[in-house]
Amino acid sequence: SPPGLLLLTSFLLHVEEGCASPTRLVCDNRLIQKYIGEAKDMEKRVGQCQALLALSCPVVLPLVDFSLQQWKSKSNETKRREILCDLALLLGAVVGAQGQVTEECGAKQLSQLYQHANSFLLLLQTFSWEAGPWEPGCSPRSMEQPRITSIFLTYRQLVQGKLRFFFHDLAKDLCK
Repeated sequence: SPPGLLLLTSFLLHVEEGCASPTRLVCDNRLIQKYIGEAKDMEKRVGQCQALLALSCPVVLPLVDFSLQQWKSKSNETKRREILCDLALLLGAVVGAQGQVTEECGAKQLSQLYQHANSFLLLLQTFSWEAGPWEPGCSPRSMEQPRITSIFLTYRQLVQGKLRFFFHDLAKDLCK
């Protein structure tokens, strides 16, 4: 759909501009700030939706909190794979919630969240430091949540936390 396509296109354009490297996205700090802002906006808008009841069937969300000390000790590839696992689980939760939300406002926000998270997933699959395709055979720490708002909170925390620090770490190598 158009907004997701637009986001992916903008990602790809940023990738193209840097001679087929993701440097623009990584080196221009304003971009990740923009995505954090969008995540906050989506979280706020879903909170304003009327009649958002608890999900009848809870969704499984990744626990995206992390220790900065431990994070710094990981390789970029390990960080990338960890974020991919979190995104894959988050996307599964969004799809699970979409099947339960009939109310238009919530459904619209979930659809937008899916597009944004999927764009990050596709983007991160293009970065790779090790041979071989990415296998989603990972099991991130997770917990069941019956609230739709938790999905948006998790996404914002993921973008604000691991993704922002990952891009920051990549910038050290790519943006000399």
